[in-house]
Amino acid sequence: MNILWFSWKDISHPQAGGAEIILHELSKRLVTDGHSVTILTARYQGSEMHDTIDGIKIIRVGNNRYAHSAAALWYYLRNLRNRFDVVVEAVNTAPYFSCFFKGKAKSILFYHQLAREIWFHEAPAPLSHLGYYVLEPIATFLMGKARATTVTISNSTKQDLLRFGFKPERIAIISEGIEIAPIKKLSDIQKYSQPTMLSLGSVRAMKQTQDQVEAFALAKQKVPELRLIVAGDHSGAYGQQVLDQIEKSRFKDHITVLGRVSLEKKIELMQKSHFIAVTSIKEGWGLIVTEAASQGTPAVVYDVDGLRDSVKNGVTGIVTRPTPKTLADGVVALLADKQKYQEVQENAWRWSKEITFAKSYKDFMGVIENGK
Repeated sequence: MNILWFSWKDISHPQAGGAEIILHELSKRLVTDGHSVTILTARYQGSEMHDTIDGIKIIRVGNNRYAHSAAALWYYLRNLRNRFDVVVEAVNTAPYFSCFFKGKAKSILFYHQLAREIWFHEAPAPLSHLGYYVLEPIATFLMGKARATTVTISNSTKQDLLRFGFKPERIAIISEGIEIAPIKKLSDIQKYSQPTMLSLGSVRAMKQTQDQVEAFALAKQKVPELRLIVAGDHSGAYGQQVLDQIEKSRFKDHITVLGRVSLEKKIELMQKSHFIAVTSIKEGWGLIVTEAASQGTPAVVYDVDGLRDSVKNGVTGIVTRPTPKTLADGVVALLADKQKYQEVQENAWRWSKEITFAKSYKDFMGVIENGK
């Protein structure tokens, strides 16, 4: 088959994340199986218009986050229409509406998540209100009317799509996958000598890192030896707010700020920390949760879309109401019972071994070949 992906970012983009990882891993496997794959994506500083990575052809047009969608669709209509058997659109806030111009190709929509509440944390007013109340609802409603086969990675996102008129029989949930190989045995890792809370990933408003710092301070009053490690890019304005918050904390000497870390350091932190805290406004799945679980570290997370899918409450981690106080209570509860902690740790680790790109690819091919 000749397959085209529409995606805002490809794997080489400086801001590439979990959505781009799964796109790339699926594409690599398609190429290995003899299919031709092209990704139509956005330019970034220093990028070439035409590129090839792991046998995947990449075409980059437009670099503005929102204008790119129109530029990519226009490029497709002028140069690529009717040259592909399958057109997959990875929808990320600003749709391409390719499903209405697919020509002879089979059309698939790939939603990791809807932005929804994220608008209020990542965009200034009045754009945030316009995006939440007008732009995204209208765009999502129109996409649902296209009657394209739709793929997502969690039941939370499926339920979001159903609210906008998507038909349940046309939505398929496929497995997530992780790049990091799970450890072979839990006994292979050594935790820090003090109970350690890990905050890992970009320090952005929608990740609500400030809630984690506040929850740490509350939990430390009941677990005095607790310490916090914050690892991730904190170069933006929100990152500075978090650094200011830490500087003012009476427990600042027990908080380590590392900034962006290498993959090797990321793995080390996940193996040595006792748990990871994730407090996003919402996620498609919560990939960092599964990655940490694969390294023997359970999670304490907010009860929001994506995170409630990637953590089984009381079984593979703790799911709390989305407040720093309840997160702190979850932290204390997880650390209070050593036997229960080990049980949750093992359950999370074992479940992570089932979440693979091999399964993700098998699920995805089932959608392409059978429409579900």
